Amino acid sequence: MNKFLILTTLLSTLLFSVEIPTEHAHKHTFGKSVELNSKVIQLSNSKQTIMALVSGHIEKYYVEPGQKVKAGQKIALIESIALSKMTADYISLKKQFSSLDKNYSAAKSLYEKGMTSVQDLNLQSIQRNAMLAQISALESQLKTLGINTGTLKKASADYILHAHSEGSVSELLQALHSVIGEDTAVVSIVKDQAFYIQSFLPLEYSDAVKIGQKVVINHNKRDIVTHITQILPELDEKTQRIVVLSSINEKMNNLYINAYISSTLYFDATQEHVAVKKSALSFFNNEWVVFVPIAEHIEENEINEEKKDEEQITEEDEEEYKAPYEARVIKIINSDENYIGVEGLNLNEEYVSDKSYYVKSMILKSSLGDGD
Repeated sequence: MNKFLILTTLLSTLLFSVEIPTEHAHKHTFGKSVELNSKVIQLSNSKQTIMALVSGHIEKYYVEPGQKVKAGQKIALIESIALSKMTADYISLKKQFSSLDKNYSAAKSLYEKGMTSVQDLNLQSIQRNAMLAQISALESQLKTLGINTGTLKKASADYILHAHSEGSVSELLQALHSVIGEDTAVVSIVKDQAFYIQSFLPLEYSDAVKIGQKVVINHNKRDIVTHITQILPELDEKTQRIVVLSSINEKMNNLYINAYISSTLYFDATQEHVAVKKSALSFFNNEWVVFVPIAEHIEENEINEEKKDEEQITEEDEEEYKAPYEARVIKIINSDENYIGVEGLNLNEEYVSDKSYYVKSMILKSSLGDGD
């Protein structure tokens, strides 16, 4: 057996060792679909700006633009003289209150024994409560700044900004080492899972578009299903088209705001056609085809397989190898995210539903076996 026959025998063995899945063409209901130009956007409430609640000096950033952050993660360190004074005052007032509290307890004890007047007891109580009010006010302010007053032992100027929710750092709004005032925007964060697809629909479809209809986009070579949540009341001025917004409900990586992408809007299903899975479709000899099995060829190749097992296969058998599938040219009528409506295939006819590249290899091998 020459090298060519050895090679084709090996190729045949490899191809036939792969299980080729098949299904039967069935009736499927399709809606009308239209290709759209779309844009990735975020609504105004999806961007979060982190503000500095005290004045100070930006000492350090813990993040950089594009970085993913979680709620509570450190964003920036600000050195604040105002915070240093607040913490020092808090510690001082706590010590003063301790002394006033002891004086009040002593005055109350003397009053109960009749050794001091009610006026002296009330004076001690007023001073004690006034001090307690100052401490409570400062404690509330420090907690707002993220300072744990329960563990505060000494004055500190370190004010750390934290992320309020999960998202991606969009921009550092202030330069490192810059001096900022109270209520200054420091960092902007784009919340995760807040992406929308803004699509532009021709006016002729105004009566057919509805809330809840599917808009399918292709991202990183996979189809993502979104659903229309808003149909804006005004046309886009530039395109004179209807603007629809559809929400993305699954987590997606590397989706960039303002990116333009293609999408398909599927209207309500009303038309029924013979259908095959999208994975069955193949482009072969410059035409769309679906591969279908040929019963008599399968039988012949099963006989050849038996001969191989008995080591009785001849060169003539090898050269007469024929692929057990044929490419059926079809016409695409309609489609959705899973199925293709076709002409050229009969209802209930068996077809290759996946791994069509293996079948294409078989057919190419068959043509080589014929000497082409």
